Amino acid sequence: MSQKTFHLACVTLLLSITLPSAVAEEPQTAPWSTRMADSIIYRHPKAGTIEPQKADRPPPWSYSTSLAVYAIAQVGLRTGNPKYLQYSRDYADDFLDSTGHIDPTRYKPQTYKLDDIAPGRLLLLLFHATHDDKYRNAALELTAQLKDQPRNSDGGFWHKKIYPHQMWLDGIFMACPFLADAGATLHRPELFDEAATQIQLIASHTRDPNTGLFFHGWDESHAEKWANPSTGTSPNLWGRADGWFAAGIVETLDNLPPDHPARPKLIALLHDFARAIANAQDPSTHLWWQVLDQPRRAGNYPESSASCLFVFALAKAVRLGCLDKHYLDVARTGYDGILKQFVETDPATGTITLKDTCLVAGLGGSPYRDGSYQYYISEPRGSNDPKAMGPFILASLELEQAPR
Repeated sequence: MSQKTFHLACVTLLLSITLPSAVAEEPQTAPWSTRMADSIIYRHPKAGTIEPQKADRPPPWSYSTSLAVYAIAQVGLRTGNPKYLQYSRDYADDFLDSTGHIDPTRYKPQTYKLDDIAPGRLLLLLFHATHDDKYRNAALELTAQLKDQPRNSDGGFWHKKIYPHQMWLDGIFMACPFLADAGATLHRPELFDEAATQIQLIASHTRDPNTGLFFHGWDESHAEKWANPSTGTSPNLWGRADGWFAAGIVETLDNLPPDHPARPKLIALLHDFARAIANAQDPSTHLWWQVLDQPRRAGNYPESSASCLFVFALAKAVRLGCLDKHYLDVARTGYDGILKQFVETDPATGTITLKDTCLVAGLGGSPYRDGSYQYYISEPRGSNDPKAMGPFILASLELEQAPR
């Protein structure tokens, strides 16, 4: 039995234990990954409440909550403490029947939202940890959506059905790591090809030649009001969008076979992107800005979710051997900046708060989001948002195991 198989067998046994509610009682010397996981569980004994929702409605099928829960599950795999896996399993089970069919009132594949694919990472993690086929079956429903996902003329996924001809950087993180993970789990090599293709397509359409960073979105038709008439790109370099893209590439590479023909191309893309990310890091705070290429412009601010995503992506890419080791120093300085500027501890409970997260940003829709600088800096900020807490846990896990 391999070490990984033995570890998963132990986790499966531990998941059968009935556990009390989690509380944030870890000493302040505990790893930051554990402290954040415990803080989330303390504030939200049921993960469905991590994001506010109307009292008369069940928790929605959510990429952002599932990301935080997936990160908590990773803490469970790292520590062997069963409460984290049980917390994650309880969250996923709320959406599934006994066979793994996803509640059709909360997941509607006919809307063709790439955001709805992201929870599949949690499903596959739970399948590996428990060997319960319902999680595998649920993941299969998500692969069925992607088979029919609307596409541009070159094969690029539309971000949502309601946004025709549009590719967004966010969608790479939502879909491609799941595709690669599912390709490995379900023994379907065509899913590796799809993941690699989507990454290369959006990179070819959205790269900014001046910075090496990437614009938030691209409209093949060039008809959208936010689209550049010549290039079809949106007008600004939004931090979290580039963070999603960086993390999406690295998470895809984690499951892409070593001999896959696209792997060298994705690594070369990542090398170029990593240089641009390092160049965009603020030299004084070591963080990344809400609008990446306009530091200290009036209204701009260092933003926590983007900073956590970049730290995670760089640190993990070094661990995977996809980036040079000096990028670990970039990640470490960024992480130190995160702890200094964004993290606060409640002395009464020991819980930690993560501040200054852009709560939401997109393109188009109603009211209309024009992708302007003023739009991005005007979107509300908040604390303890799962889009930052999940990447914070994942970044912490990477740096806690990285060599000094």
